[in-house]
Amino acid sequence: MVASTDPAGSSPPAELLSDALDREAVVGGDDWRAALAHAVGFRTPRRPEVLAFQASGGFGGQPEKLLADAAGYLALGLFLVRERIRASRVASLLEATLGWRRALETDELLRCMAEVSTKLLEAERASIFLWDRANHLLIGRPALGVEGGVLRIPDDSGIVARVVRGGEVERADQIQGGEGIDHAVDKKLGFQTRSILCVPLWKDAKTNGGGEHHGGAFDDSGEIIGAFEMINKVDGLFTIEDEHLLKILAAHASAALEDTRQYEELSQTHAQVVEAAADEVSFIGECPAVEALRTTIRRIADTDLTVMILGENGVGKDVAARLTHYWSSRRDKPFIAVNCAAVPDSLLESELFGHEKGAFTDARERRAGKFELASGGALFLDEIGDMSLAGQAKLLRVLEDKTVVRVGGSESILVDTRVIAATNQNLATLVRERKFREDLFFRLSVVTLEVPPLRERGADLLLLADHFLTEFCAKARRKKPRFTAEAKKKLLRHAWPGNIRELRNWMERLVYLTSAALIDVDELAAIAGPTMSDESALYHTSLAEATRQFQKAHLEKQIAASGGNMSEAARRLGLHRSNLYRKMRQLGFTDDSDSGNSDSGDNAADHET
Repeated sequence: MVASTDPAGSSPPAELLSDALDREAVVGGDDWRAALAHAVGFRTPRRPEVLAFQASGGFGGQPEKLLADAAGYLALGLFLVRERIRASRVASLLEATLGWRRALETDELLRCMAEVSTKLLEAERASIFLWDRANHLLIGRPALGVEGGVLRIPDDSGIVARVVRGGEVERADQIQGGEGIDHAVDKKLGFQTRSILCVPLWKDAKTNGGGEHHGGAFDDSGEIIGAFEMINKVDGLFTIEDEHLLKILAAHASAALEDTRQYEELSQTHAQVVEAAADEVSFIGECPAVEALRTTIRRIADTDLTVMILGENGVGKDVAARLTHYWSSRRDKPFIAVNCAAVPDSLLESELFGHEKGAFTDARERRAGKFELASGGALFLDEIGDMSLAGQAKLLRVLEDKTVVRVGGSESILVDTRVIAATNQNLATLVRERKFREDLFFRLSVVTLEVPPLRERGADLLLLADHFLTEFCAKARRKKPRFTAEAKKKLLRHAWPGNIRELRNWMERLVYLTSAALIDVDELAAIAGPTMSDESALYHTSLAEATRQFQKAHLEKQIAASGGNMSEAARRLGLHRSNLYRKMRQLGFTDDSDSGNSDSGDNAADHET
């Protein structure tokens, strides 16, 4: 009996109720009448209901049609109330499951699931158990009253264990004896469990979205990954309707858990890729210029300032740009590089800003530009000095407005892209020659980084050579060779017009084209070719650098002609001996070359002042 006008009164005879169901008509005896509660023209409920009447004095002449109509009106009222409750539950269910799909972390998702399910099913608590098959554990979260909010129980006993192993729904309550309720857990948590509803979580569970009850039929197929448990119905016991609703919730929960798990795996993989990429980018060197460059990059990396990187070809401007990105909070977002010199003027605008379908002959589909793709991250514009004036004007607009308009489009698209530019040209000269916009020049040069050429970095050259040798020897699976002292001197004397790119190529050729364990000048000459000639190198450098190299070579020849006697060498050069040492230091003579030149035979000159 679901409801009664007189709860203390007697119950209708079971035989009478059965007879009303079977005959679908008004039946009864002296004191009772019963009629099937059925609203004509409306869906019959899965559990047929009977309206029973009792009249201690008999029913007299009341027609049976009046009783049948009353049962019909009752059925209609119950149907409308249930439909209203169903609609409310469906709306809440849809709202809840949409929110689940937006959760990006498992803990956040499980907490949200528990909150929503307890509200929808009017329960006191909810927990989602995931099955750790390898360790034979069921891990439940959220678990109120448990340290860390995580409950671990064996997967071989209890209601949850039976559900995940058997795949069947279980309900238990104290009225039915409470079989399966773990009161030991209650005692541990200081909680009293009165009723439980537990359904399995299927990995590939689906709802068809249009079933008879609560918004969709349930398809329990696939692998069981855990269980969804509700504890203590607030008012009464869990019903068959609650069971069906929880199965639908479990289906959506399984899908949301799988999406969140995949997102977490992708995020972890992405973080590892970013970390690996950041580890591969480093500015090797210990000279003051490189130390100052690294310090500046660290200061401005975690800002949104536009950066201009200057330097000759091959000095590592792209490395400085990547360091600026990977040392910033944008490191998890894209870093996209565009070589402005390699893209024709006619295509540069489309490359940077994108285009709409049909914007030009080959625009067969809509395409996002590099600014959009790099939004949230950084866009590296290499060789910015080669950009056309028309392209410069559009670039300036984007830098000012933070919006792009695709070629052939009219919609302004907001972008959050940090711009890092680089060039090997003298932009100030280009501005004076009206080949580069002055306003863009000042907009790009908020922070300027200058990467020194290799020939000005002294012993850094040997560090870089060793780094490249290590890298290529690992790929070639050969033992790393060593340089002789003369080979090191030769490397240091070379002008390196191609800078680090040239050095890298030399070391790669050396690894694959030689087999010697000790690299001397002959091996260097063999792999370097005519570029090893100091005289040839002078044509690829500035006047000041050519003068420095000539002076250094001339001093070496005079020292050698004097047999290492520094006083004699100073006399030949027309210098005071102390001035000769000072000049040697200025020209970057290594310590071993200084110490190897001694004054044999002119001790008096050692004390000249």
